[in-house]
Amino acid sequence: NGQEAVELFRKSELGEFDVILMDIMMPVMNGYEATKMIRSLDREDAKEVPIIAMTANAFTEDRIRAKAAGMDEHVAKPVDVELLIKVIHKLVND
Repeated sequence: NGQEAVELFRKSELGEFDVILMDIMMPVMNGYEATKMIRSLDREDAKEVPIIAMTANAFTEDRIRAKAAGMDEHVAKPVDVELLIKVIHKLVND
């Protein structure tokens, strides 16, 4: 549920999340909408926390849409765990 993801982040302590793994297909609010809501929150870490799209949709237009929503990276399902770990390290250590 994308709305729950937004609320969880909104109620969290500043800097509590190092990274967000955001599914795209969720009930109530999809991952694109949830990411836009998180990025629009009036708190410093909302603009900075890395958000990684997790989706079975791996076409170029899906990656473009993820970037446009404010996501930092896009990892296709089924998830390659080694790739996901590399992406997380890259985003968290940059």
